[in-house]
Amino acid sequence: MRKFVGTMTIILAASLIGLIGCTEKTVKEQELEKQVADLQQKIDKNKKTGEKEKKKEEKPIVVNVVDPNTKKVVKTFNPKEMGFEKNKEKYKQEIENWARILARGTETKAGYDQRMIPDKIGENGQIIKGRPRVILEESELTEKVIKASEKGGTVELPLYVTESGYKPEEVSHLGEVVVASYTTYFNSGVAGRTRNIELSAQAINNVIIGVRDIFSFNTTVGPSDEAHGYQKAEEAVNGKLVMGVGGGICQTSSTLYNAVDKLGVTYIEKHHHSVHVGYVPKGRDATVSYGGLDFRFQNTTGVPLLLKAYVKKGSLTVEVRTSKANLSRLKK
Repeated sequence: MRKFVGTMTIILAASLIGLIGCTEKTVKEQELEKQVADLQQKIDKNKKTGEKEKKKEEKPIVVNVVDPNTKKVVKTFNPKEMGFEKNKEKYKQEIENWARILARGTETKAGYDQRMIPDKIGENGQIIKGRPRVILEESELTEKVIKASEKGGTVELPLYVTESGYKPEEVSHLGEVVVASYTTYFNSGVAGRTRNIELSAQAINNVIIGVRDIFSFNTTVGPSDEAHGYQKAEEAVNGKLVMGVGGGICQTSSTLYNAVDKLGVTYIEKHHHSVHVGYVPKGRDATVSYGGLDFRFQNTTGVPLLLKAYVKKGSLTVEVRTSKANLSRLKK
């Protein structure tokens, strides 16, 4: 079509040149010039259209990853520049590494994954809300980005939020029956250690652990530092007893472990001290360190549970309770 239009332009131009020159243009000449001008406009228009189509074809394929909550673009990928067509396996590895960091975070930046902060029962019986569990499914995100890399497009982060597995109407009955308990002892004359045990016990007291909930000691108790009232006391580090802020909280985590161990829970993370501790039998301890080692378990008993922690003069007792109605369904 473009060749035909160009040919017609040349023919018409030649016709004009062939006409007898006059000082004044004839009507026929004017019509021919108008036809030439019209054809030239069509040529220019076709040329511009072709250039636009070419640019459109050359537009790079990109994949935008969007946060479904904020609707903001978290990351933009250019598959071609990253070698998607040349080495898909290497490309996949890069996406997997990125997804892992995005989910789990780094030492300086938190990821999307969030451990559950369990709900608690307040002094007046009201529910004090914690925080649901949030998981960014890394493998699903990787697959979606790779699929979108073929033609480009938008991918939403696959975020899964899990609320605590209990019903609000159950709360007032969860303290009815003690289904497991354990007591350890300490020297109440050591002020720092006593205070640390008291604070950590308060943090887990009245905590609700719903069905399938994952309990994290570190997430529930929080930082055991001076800013949160913790004091210096002996703690086990690399096989030695040294003075450190928060020493003693491991007695709380170990007492809790020995209590829940009487029930059908599933352990996700549990560590022993580097030295033997005297408040529980050998191998029955659960050491913790905020930002490091944690004690985590999942409530697989089939019923929601309530933790109670009591500190008396020289003793710590952790109880696990539930309602009378739940006893027949409780797995031990």
